[in-house]
Amino acid sequence: MNPLIEFPKTPFESLDFNKIKPEHFMPSVLHWMDVSRKRIDVISTNSELPSFKNTLIELEFSTEELNIVSGCFFNLNSAETNDDIQKIARELSPKLSLFHNEILLNQKLFERIKEVWNKRNDLELSSEEHRLLKESYEGFVRNGALLQGEQREQLKVYSEKLSKLSLSFGENVLKETQDFEYHAANTEQLEGLSAATVEAAKSLAQERNKEGFVFGLDMPTYMSIMKYSNSSKFREHFYRAYSTRAAKDNEFNNEENIKGLVNTRHSKAQLLGFNSHAELTLHKRMAKTPHTVLSFLNDLKELAKPAAQKDLKEVQTFAAEHGHQGDVMAWDFSYWSEKLKKAKLELDDTLLKPYFMIENVLSGVFEISRKLYGLSFKKNVEIAVYHSDVDVYEVYDSNGDFLSLLYTDFFPREGKRAGAWMTSYRSMSAKETKVIRPHVSIVCNFTKPTVDKPSLLTFNEVTTLFHEFGHALHGMMARGTYPSLTGTNVYWDFVELPSQILENWCYEPKALELFAKHYETGEVLPKEYIDRIVESQQFMEGYMTLRQLNFGYLDMAYHNLNSPLESSIAEFEKYATSDTQLFEPLEGSISSTAFSHIFQGGYSAGYYSYKWAEVLDADAFELFKEKGIFNKEVASRFAEILSRGGTEAPDQLYKKFRNRNPSVEALLKRAGIAS
Repeated sequence: MNPLIEFPKTPFESLDFNKIKPEHFMPSVLHWMDVSRKRIDVISTNSELPSFKNTLIELEFSTEELNIVSGCFFNLNSAETNDDIQKIARELSPKLSLFHNEILLNQKLFERIKEVWNKRNDLELSSEEHRLLKESYEGFVRNGALLQGEQREQLKVYSEKLSKLSLSFGENVLKETQDFEYHAANTEQLEGLSAATVEAAKSLAQERNKEGFVFGLDMPTYMSIMKYSNSSKFREHFYRAYSTRAAKDNEFNNEENIKGLVNTRHSKAQLLGFNSHAELTLHKRMAKTPHTVLSFLNDLKELAKPAAQKDLKEVQTFAAEHGHQGDVMAWDFSYWSEKLKKAKLELDDTLLKPYFMIENVLSGVFEISRKLYGLSFKKNVEIAVYHSDVDVYEVYDSNGDFLSLLYTDFFPREGKRAGAWMTSYRSMSAKETKVIRPHVSIVCNFTKPTVDKPSLLTFNEVTTLFHEFGHALHGMMARGTYPSLTGTNVYWDFVELPSQILENWCYEPKALELFAKHYETGEVLPKEYIDRIVESQQFMEGYMTLRQLNFGYLDMAYHNLNSPLESSIAEFEKYATSDTQLFEPLEGSISSTAFSHIFQGGYSAGYYSYKWAEVLDADAFELFKEKGIFNKEVASRFAEILSRGGTEAPDQLYKKFRNRNPSVEALLKRAGIAS
């Protein structure tokens, strides 16, 4: 039996990971593609006049099972991949791209959608139904439904090529990250590192049957070394390794993948009638145009760059006063800024980590969700998981009704890509009389517990957990009918609002008191530490803002081109980011070759959305600050943003919440970089 074709009976219709094997994916995807094709054929050849019900609703649910199976596959390819899964991905991705193109270029199907669209003003559609019709019609047009003949075939070629290139890009980054190993035979090189980092390196050495200590390039290890290693040469070694991933002269070099992705995206956009990939992408964003994005980045840069230069000068002065010779280099900045933070605020990660045991932080975000939205969480050990690190929680609303399943996966391991993300295994929908509740997952790479110590988070990791949990709330609290409009299925520059706003509670004393407790004594984080955390919100914010803008400019430079990219990636990156660089470029260092957000994830022409959403989250949180961070009335209004998903336009949803358009002033005030 294939558990992805004949779904076993499980709690809450969860996926039975105990039975799912790599060999099940290809047959199940092909099966559900065939089933979906037959359903779409029935819609396309229906002799009845096209209606919202027999065309739009039927189409919306025609790929229901395929979406679940393919979603499961690609989630595992990110969180628990192996050679078998990666091999399947290389074959499966182009097949799925072609399948989706078949739908989008199905002329009979489009004609039926178009007919419903043309008579939309005569139909008595609800706002949600109208939204589905609008997004469906415009989605078909934007994906080539108006193309004819050879142009249609060319679009299919482009889509298949993009799918393959994106996969190859991600595989190369993962391989380069996981292939790195630094073997330290003694403790002399480890001066300054935390006991937890050293213990983790010792455990990794034992796993690999080596003496001493082995360090990888996973994010917790890398950041720990950059912040705390007393050896500049040691930090430089790791910095060079990290910043040259997939940029070396070997089989995992991503430069040709980048050129292929950029130029194929550009060609596809032009085929569809747009000047650039950015223009095509931003057509369905709050920002609307590349000009708006670039103006937004430029306005922030005018304030952030002087603040960033001031931050760097302060770090340089402090480092010189404490024995550093010469300029502060890129691999020195985190180390000396952390020391400055400790001296200035009497605050550092080693001081705070004992108060942020991961179990307490998770309980804290659960309690904050209860106070705001009435949610409750119940761990379920019976539901199958894809790895022993994963936990599952049943989530209930304030009425005690089942809301969602939440999977949590917190620790790095082989076969898991770096970073942190939220994803879905099943979207919320309502089909006839059956309401289908979502299954969502948050995936992170935090420091693993050891034999002697639990997992203790840095403050940055605490905010990361809150960030991803904000996305999860967006998915779990979804209310609606059509899966393509529920949960996080919103415009890309709006999707970060629910995640980023939740980070604000990490800086609030009343919230911190709920979960910031010493893992050994149970002592609540002292008030003076909380005051310093609040003060730290502005520490090096100019530098961090300019760094984000640097990535935003680089993304737009690649995707707002109106001619093919021909120069070397290193030269292009240097030119695109010259006005946001604070350090001299390091020979061989290229951030583009591991810029997975835009070349593997969904952030192409969208990286600006992090700062865009910061404007929204700072402005929205101002209302909580005014009324109280657990104010039920404000939380109820924000819950509308979380629950409505993409059923309404984001600017309308935000205006309903705030009773006005967003203002940038709150962000500038919070960051301490106001003019």
